[in-house]
Amino acid sequence: MKKQSVFLLCAIIGLLFSENVIQAESTTAKASRPNILFCIADDASFPHMGAYGCSWVKTPGFDRVAREGLLFTNAYTPNAKCAPSRACILTGRNSWQLKEAGNHMAFFPPEFKTYVEALADAGYVVGKTAKGWAPGSAVDANGKRRDLAGPTFNQQKAKPPATGISSIDYAANFEQFLKTCPQDQSWCFWYGGLEPHRRYEYGSGVKKAGKKTSDIDRVPSYWPDNEVIRNDMLDYAFEIEHFDQHLVRMLKSLEERNQLDNTIIVVTADNGMPFPRVKGQEYERSNHLPLAIMWKQGIKTGDRVIDDYVSFIDFAPTFVEAARLNWEQTGMQPTAGRSLTDIFESDKSGTVNPKRDHVLIGKERHDIGRPHDWGYPIRGIVKDGMLYLKNDEPGRWPAGNPETGYLNCDGSPTKTTILELRRDGKQEQFWQWAFGKRTAEELYSIQDDPECMKNLAALPKFQSIKNALKEQMHAELTAQKDPRVLGNGSVFEKYQYSDPRTRNFYQRYQKGDAPKAGWVNKSDFESGPLD
Repeated sequence: MKKQSVFLLCAIIGLLFSENVIQAESTTAKASRPNILFCIADDASFPHMGAYGCSWVKTPGFDRVAREGLLFTNAYTPNAKCAPSRACILTGRNSWQLKEAGNHMAFFPPEFKTYVEALADAGYVVGKTAKGWAPGSAVDANGKRRDLAGPTFNQQKAKPPATGISSIDYAANFEQFLKTCPQDQSWCFWYGGLEPHRRYEYGSGVKKAGKKTSDIDRVPSYWPDNEVIRNDMLDYAFEIEHFDQHLVRMLKSLEERNQLDNTIIVVTADNGMPFPRVKGQEYERSNHLPLAIMWKQGIKTGDRVIDDYVSFIDFAPTFVEAARLNWEQTGMQPTAGRSLTDIFESDKSGTVNPKRDHVLIGKERHDIGRPHDWGYPIRGIVKDGMLYLKNDEPGRWPAGNPETGYLNCDGSPTKTTILELRRDGKQEQFWQWAFGKRTAEELYSIQDDPECMKNLAALPKFQSIKNALKEQMHAELTAQKDPRVLGNGSVFEKYQYSDPRTRNFYQRYQKGDAPKAGWVNKSDFESGPLD
C-alpha cells in the first residue's frame, strides 16, 4: 500500500473516530442537562404554604421542596392575573413588554418565543398537564396553534374530592409523560394545577378536610371576620392541599425513576388568592407569591431561606442557562430577568445578592366590564420593604364597574358578603377597600403593613422615599420601553380580546345582550351608579 493511501486511510479513521467522540460527548451532554418540573398553582397567595408557618394549610410537597432546596420569601409576579403572569414566566419579559399578552384574555404575539419552545428546539422533550398559558389564543405567523407550555397530557382522570376541583389526575399524567421520554433526553414538564381557582364547594374545608374555622389565626383586615369568610378561606386551603398532594406523588415518581437529583423543581403560583382586593390587583398579597426550588445536583447548599427579591421574569433565564443554552441563540426576545444560578451556587441564607433589592409590578386590562374595554393601568415597585403604586386612571373602578358586577373579582361568598354589607349600610369600609376608587399614588410599608391598609403617599415624612421609588421605577420602565410611560399606554386598550364574545361587553350589557360572565354571582351586579 502506498504511503499516501495509508495516510488517507488513517485520516479517514481518525475523522470517523473524532466524529463518534463528538457525537458521544454531545449525547452525554444532552443527557446530563437537568430536567425541569415547573409546578404552578392557580391563585395562591404568599404565605399560604406550611413552610412559611401557615398552620391552616398543609403542604408537605411544597415543604419538602423548600426543606431540600430553597425557600424564597420575596418572590413576585409582575402582573397578578393568570394569562399575563404566565406570559412573563414563559418569556422572561415583563407584561408591559409583551404587547397584547400584557392583557388578560388576549392574543399571544407570534414574535415572543417561550422557554419551553426554546428547550424543545434544543432537544428537550416537553409537555404539560392542565393549565398552561391561559386564557387566550396563541398561534404562529402561519396561523398554526402553539403549545406555549408544551403538548398536553390530560387523558388520565380521577374522581375529584369536591365539586369545583378538576377531574384531571395531574400526577398520573406526569407519569404518562415520563413514559414517553427517552432515557438519553432531558425533559421539561409544566404542571399547571387548576386549584385553588374558583369555584369552591362551600364548606368542603370543614366537611371533607376536617378543618375548623378556629384554625385560622387571622382574617385579613380588609374582610369581615365571620364564619362565612373563614369557611371560604378553608375551602381555598383545601384546594391548595389538593394541588400539593399531586406534587407529593410527582416527587415520588421521580425518586422511583432515580431522576429526582438532576431535576429542577419549581413550585409557585401565578397570582394571589381569588378573593376581593387580592387577585387582579397589585397589592402585597396580589403579587407576592410562594416559591420553593429544589435541584440537588445544581444547588450548592439546600435548606436555605432566601430574602432576595425575585421576579417571575427570572425563571426563563434560569432554565435556559441550566440547559447550557445561550439566550441570544434561542430566538427569544431580550429579557430583563436574571438567572437564579447566583443563588443556586451560593451557600448563604438571607440576602445572597444585594443587587436583587427590588422588583417591578403592574397591570393593564384584565377582565371585561368597563366602558370601551378599558383597563385599570397600574405601575409599581417593591423595594426595601416598601411598595409604591401609580394608578394612571384613578377615575376608573379598580375591580371593574359596579353595574357589570366588578368583573375583575371572582364571585365568592366573601365578595357577596362585602357587597351585601354595603347595601345594608353596614361596615361600608370593606367595600371601599375591595372595590372603591383609589388615589393616584399609593405607598405602603409592607414590612409593617403587609395588608396595605395605611396609604403613606401623602404624608410629608415619606415624600423622599416615595419620590426615590417613583424615579427609579420610571427610569427602568423607560429603559424597558413601556408604552405606558412613553405616552402610548392607550395601545393596551386597543388590543382586541381573543374571544369575540367578550368584546364591547359593557356597551352590550347596557343594551341587554351581553353574554353571561360565568365567574361572578348574580348578586354581584349593582342596580345603579355609585358616584
